[in-house]
Amino acid sequence: MKVVILAGGFGTRLAEETERIPKPMVEIGGRPILWHIMKHYAHYGFKEFFIALGYKGEVIKRYFLEYYRMNTDITINLATGDVMTQGTRKDDWIVHLIDTGLNTLTGGRVKRLEKWLKGETFMITYGDGVSDINLQELLKFHRSHGKIGTVTAVRPPARFGGIIFNGDMVYKFTEKPQIGEGWINGGFMVFEPRVFDYIQGDNTSLEADVLESLADDGELAAFKHEGFWQCMDTLRDVRLLESLWQSGKPPWKVWDS
Repeated sequence: MKVVILAGGFGTRLAEETERIPKPMVEIGGRPILWHIMKHYAHYGFKEFFIALGYKGEVIKRYFLEYYRMNTDITINLATGDVMTQGTRKDDWIVHLIDTGLNTLTGGRVKRLEKWLKGETFMITYGDGVSDINLQELLKFHRSHGKIGTVTAVRPPARFGGIIFNGDMVYKFTEKPQIGEGWINGGFMVFEPRVFDYIQGDNTSLEADVLESLADDGELAAFKHEGFWQCMDTLRDVRLLESLWQSGKPPWKVWDS
């Protein structure tokens, strides 16, 4: 099954990083968050990716062009310039890097991939969010209801720590992110090809246009995920994810080292 990763936005809320690189290339534990997302999908057997490029897409292209040699041992004969790679375990992914336009909205980026995706069920997620969701269970749920689309609904993490009171006295502070109220779209979506009937062109928003219309038509189901989910919108989010990675037990790392 093919996986679309939306990686073309400007990432303006993370300008400290995105002035030089696209948001999906911001590193967590020395690897782009895009890599973490792909490792998650590959763990569940989904290994063909369509990266929808836009802002600074050349940075992502360069990363994957160099990926093979940068992740294997190499021997270089300086006299001849010959390069030999050594037998190191490699990721057996197929990665399609598709320019979907600089200012194209999210729905439009998906529409530009139609010729590769039509005729079969496919997945979509954003290039800036990680989770421990079981993707096989998500797919099983999608196939069970027969609708055009499925979104993963998650509890938003609270932006700030909280205070626990004892009467009027402060009992303690809660520093760790707490689960917020309500549900939001956490990405990790599954669609049938009929979704392309809902996308008009580059100016179509996946969220404001496509998902809203599918919901109005009774064609959108929600897979409720109570486990870990975290987006990377701000520098604070980057630092949180980095601290979780450095703890040695990042909750989204479902794959083996």
